[in-house]
Amino acid sequence: MSEVIEGVHYHEAHDWLSVDGDTGTTGITDYAQAELGDIVFLELPEVGTEVTLGESYGTVEAVKTVADLVSPVTGKVVEVNEQLQEDASLVNTDPYGEGWTIRIRFADEREVEELMTPEAYRDFLS
Repeated sequence: MSEVIEGVHYHEAHDWLSVDGDTGTTGITDYAQAELGDIVFLELPEVGTEVTLGESYGTVEAVKTVADLVSPVTGKVVEVNEQLQEDASLVNTDPYGEGWTIRIRFADEREVEELMTPEAYRDFLS
């Protein structure tokens, strides 16, 4: 079974979001990385890019497929995980830690309330 951690919110596109004040850190879930397989490259946006809830902000390329990275909230990218350009496999080995993708300053913090709790995400996966 895929790891679902406490203390973060989940989007139905298998992205997670941790909240710190008016910003959030996001990445793909353990379930998503396992489904994709060995990740070899990520195309991430530049700092300052506007992202929209439910829309693609980049791509993740695995050995067998390419998938969109979907934003769990609307806002502006304030930081990009540059480490992933050197080692994309961090998404496989530590999806909720070193494998984070971007940090977003929220346009509307109320969107976070619409995301799934860990319990709801576990139910969604089953």
